[in-house]
Amino acid sequence: MKGTLSVLLFFVLFLSSCVIKVACVGDSITEGAGLKKQSQTGYPFVLNKLLGKRYEVLNSGRGGTTMLKKSNFPYWNCKELTNTFVFDPKIIVIKLGTNDTKPTNWKIGDFEKDYQAMIDTFKIMKSKPRIILCKPVPAFNSNWGINDSIIINGVIPVIERLAAKNKLQVVNLHSGLKDEMSNFPDGIHPNERASAKMAKIIAEEIKKNSLF
Repeated sequence: MKGTLSVLLFFVLFLSSCVIKVACVGDSITEGAGLKKQSQTGYPFVLNKLLGKRYEVLNSGRGGTTMLKKSNFPYWNCKELTNTFVFDPKIIVIKLGTNDTKPTNWKIGDFEKDYQAMIDTFKIMKSKPRIILCKPVPAFNSNWGINDSIIINGVIPVIERLAAKNKLQVVNLHSGLKDEMSNFPDGIHPNERASAKMAKIIAEEIKKNSLF
């Protein structure tokens, strides 16, 4: 009995001492574009605060990037993808797809294929990360050619299919932020209030599995 208790105590102490690394992969919305202090008010920073001391969150957002490999700015070509591998996270939150809706970029077949490729790429990491997919936040206008109709009818159905196929969690930021139009100054990028709400929604999803 004492031996069992000792093992359990060791396991509890081990878990409490482990830092759970979280990488937030995304575009300018993840990076914190438009925020006066993006390093302090971007959603990954707020997420870190909400998750607590056991977690370490990396902002792997890069403005203007797409999931599509053939586009005006693929995430695949950015140092942030390499940084994510070096970080070796236990959890990866993917929030891409907004810039993919631009007329010069959007191809639904390629989008689904490339999204699956990114999932497969992250699956081979030595940390065997838990991958969480995010439905993009709403686009309240068509700045830069971004199209909310394509987000709703193209991007989101692809994410739902891939989440089911790969048995992954999904965070619905689109419905979660649908009433926050006043907190998207340019119609595309969230302000501090909306970024904090994004972080809260994602934190709740992460905490559904408190081990990692």
